Amino acid sequence: MEKFITDERTGLQYELVGDYYLIAGEDEPEGRPIGIWGQRHLRYIRKHKVSLYAELLTTGKLNDYLADLNEQAEAMFSRLVKQLSEKESVTEALKAENQMLWVQRMNNIRSAAMEIVSSELIYC
Repeated sequence: MEKFITDERTGLQYELVGDYYLIAGEDEPEGRPIGIWGQRHLRYIRKHKVSLYAELLTTGKLNDYLADLNEQAEAMFSRLVKQLSEKESVTEALKAENQMLWVQRMNNIRSAAMEIVSSELIYC
């Protein structure tokens, strides 16, 4: 018996597993990771933008859309943290002088950046 067969009518490829032919999965991996920002946006569009979610899901573009959004959000977050830390003079010198103050300010900067990314990209 052949390892792989293709149904000419449907175009589906089947793989021999034991004594049975099962639909063969895709050979290529899932693709780019969705990440935390993509997962947050996915939850948002499932609940609040059902038509967009259904369209992306049925056309097979959901994972690419979420991966792109995740990359944009990561880049925006990194850029904002860098800009805000420069603006508020949170430097390595401050880190060497007073670590607790540096951690406090960096946490505030990261929280502000997360809020901005969330409002501008994730929940809009």
